[in-house]
Amino acid sequence: MPRRPGAAIDLGSTSVHLLVARPERSGLVVLDDESAFLGLGAAVDGTGALGAAGRATLVTTVATYVDRARGLGAPRPIVMGTEPLRRLTDATRIVAEVSAGTGAPMAVLEHEEEALLTLVGLTAGRAVRNDLLVVDIGGGSSELVEIGPGRLARAAGVQVGAGRLTRRIVDRDPPTREQFVELNRAADEAFDWTPSRQPAEVVFVGGTATNLLKLLRRAGNPDGDDRLGRPALDSARDIVAATPAEMLAATYGLREARIRLLAAGAAIIETVLDRVGAEFGRVVDTGIREGAIIAADRAGDDWRDRLEELAHGWIG
Repeated sequence: MPRRPGAAIDLGSTSVHLLVARPERSGLVVLDDESAFLGLGAAVDGTGALGAAGRATLVTTVATYVDRARGLGAPRPIVMGTEPLRRLTDATRIVAEVSAGTGAPMAVLEHEEEALLTLVGLTAGRAVRNDLLVVDIGGGSSELVEIGPGRLARAAGVQVGAGRLTRRIVDRDPPTREQFVELNRAADEAFDWTPSRQPAEVVFVGGTATNLLKLLRRAGNPDGDDRLGRPALDSARDIVAATPAEMLAATYGLREARIRLLAAGAAIIETVLDRVGAEFGRVVDTGIREGAIIAADRAGDDWRDRLEELAHGWIG
């Protein structure tokens, strides 16, 4: 008998994103995957609060996604708040209003929970065979998790995200060369994390990393290479520096809001590579939504309490 679909909705700094997928032995079969750019991170860095009008828009958006998930056979969608909900001054009201307005209880995740969910989304329950670092670059923060055979997962979050860094430094479109330099300096200065050991593999997930790779591929870089290293990052910077974001979006079929974050994203990726002494990192298009669906399918309502266990896998 087919397993019931699951759904996850995450409220991030850049977008509110819905994923509906049916778990199968071969992985997740995606039924719906869409997002709305609401800019919660900008509210944090602006007034510090979303406000009544912003909360109403958010509730409407999440309610639409909850209804869509239920219509696709996922009766209990998981609604997760991430970095902006940890910092907005009206976060308590947001949680209450979203929960009441959608009929789906909303949880605010800690940095460590985000990182572990990202790992579960990447491995889909498979045991980790080599020392691995997984980095999720968000709009307001970045989450990291280190794991290896016989090691406990080490999860952490840093207050450096592509959206926050962009708003702080970039005021030109396209960014100036001086701003590219400042992005790299600021990312390195603010990234207060060091690895416990050098990983055998680095994996980047999240919209910033995947859109950097899409830009490079659509601009003529060879298909099939899923890695980002310094030469690829320099190529991406050259593309972003040469053309306004609106024109790049029209040319390469990417969202303009995403393109505006790519310079900062490249700076964060290069900072991580420098910290761990790696030449490149692999890009994988999975994240906390996949992780939440897989974790809930495996552990039911107790998935948050079992994240450390789930991070180590259950498929030999």
